Amino acid sequence: MNAHDSFIARHSFIELTARERARALLDPGTSRELLGPFDRLESPWLAMQNVVCQSDDGAVIARGTLGGEPAVIAAIEPAFQGGSIGEVSGAKIAASLEFALREFEAGRAIRPVILFETGGVRLQEANLGLAVIAEIQAAIVALRRHVPVVGVIGGMVGCFGGMSLAAALCSYLVMTRQARLGMNGPEVIEQEAGVEELDSRDRKLIWSMIGGEQRAAVGLVDTLVEDDTDQVRDAVLSAFESGLPQSHRTEQVDKQLERLARVDPSAIDPAVLRTLWQGDA
Repeated sequence: MNAHDSFIARHSFIELTARERARALLDPGTSRELLGPFDRLESPWLAMQNVVCQSDDGAVIARGTLGGEPAVIAAIEPAFQGGSIGEVSGAKIAASLEFALREFEAGRAIRPVILFETGGVRLQEANLGLAVIAEIQAAIVALRRHVPVVGVIGGMVGCFGGMSLAAALCSYLVMTRQARLGMNGPEVIEQEAGVEELDSRDRKLIWSMIGGEQRAAVGLVDTLVEDDTDQVRDAVLSAFESGLPQSHRTEQVDKQLERLARVDPSAIDPAVLRTLWQGDA
């Protein structure tokens, strides 16, 4: 198979909805949705601000098996409010992780996966959204003592804000080249610090700094994949087969501080960061 045939044979992960992504990762015929759209768990706050609600609030929770093992997947829908996290969507994700923790405490293993595609907290629900993101983060930390928590950052929205911290807490991160990962999005940085600091229209610069390839090169992401559903699924399965890491990235405080001490903030260059960090990633 030549390169052209290989490209044609791919099944895009990015083009799928959150519901389709969860179903594609689970073993065929095993997916069932919890708290789905017919349960109508809508945000009580958006309508008050003349924002049209969505009946699942942009979060899909699916049970099934993954590689023959029980699994739960929490998938964020980027097409609704940019994947932003509100009270209801965040509570659904936190509850799914807390459910997985209770399964382990009862002696039943389960594989937890989070499909990130989010700009972070939903501004219309600011404090409530931030509180529930903290619950998601706490649930990840509690659960990763028992089993790897695997995160996937799939598409063009990327993963920003408080949810970028949730992604960093995952045991393993899988990322496509097209995705981005950062605390603040380029538009926010430009808005707050000016275009002289960062031009959000410079796509080459943005992806060279926070795109999937760069994040994997400096060790902030474990597996870089193409936009291919099979590659994403294989990477998730491989992460679970690897077992728990010896230490999570967020526990390596001294290592990260030593890395940062080597960086000159007045002259940050993506290539320099690779040189500085690749050796000890």
